[in-house]
Amino acid sequence: MKTALILGATGQVGQELLQLALRHPEISRVVAPTRRPLPPHAKLENPLVDFEVLPEGAPWWKADLALSALGTTLRQTKSREGFYHVDHDYNLAAAELARRSGTPVFGLVSSLGANASSCLFYLRVKGETERDLSALGFDSLTLVRPSLLIGGPRSSARRMEAFGLFLGKHLASILPRRYRAVTTFQVAHALLENTLRAPLGINVIESEQLHEIIASSQ
Repeated sequence: MKTALILGATGQVGQELLQLALRHPEISRVVAPTRRPLPPHAKLENPLVDFEVLPEGAPWWKADLALSALGTTLRQTKSREGFYHVDHDYNLAAAELARRSGTPVFGLVSSLGANASSCLFYLRVKGETERDLSALGFDSLTLVRPSLLIGGPRSSARRMEAFGLFLGKHLASILPRRYRAVTTFQVAHALLENTLRAPLGINVIESEQLHEIIASSQ
């Protein structure tokens, strides 16, 4: 039985990830540090933290696997600096503490087109985050790169969801699979299952593979 550390458990994909982990028969304990309390669950440990000042000595940083759905939007942060601070710096700080504490496996929700050399700010931040996580030396690192996301409960809607829903429903037959909208459940499921298997090295799951992973698990 394993302990899973989940970062970003209150977000769009994070909520799906949390529920999947709590129901998973191979996971006996889930640690989900958040700013706001989560609903109680027998498997759940929910330390309340400030991501600006993470508790370095907390014993719960050591887990069998850590998964991150931490992220934000430019609309929420209102600046490129704020976006970078959350999407890159928060993830790196938490991953470093987990790795230093002995967590061997890490998984991240990234983005289709993530590239540290991209001329597009959003994709460059995602790429730099992937690059810097790769340098931390996890035994197994999974990077899931979804296209447009649809579904998932959250308090503030993202502008792209309506567009993604339209594409998913009306253009799926003509769009290349790589660009078709995927659900938050597909992303969370793929991330959790791959990190539980923990294949050695860096493992990238592209958006088109998410449809295949769900189909093969049914």
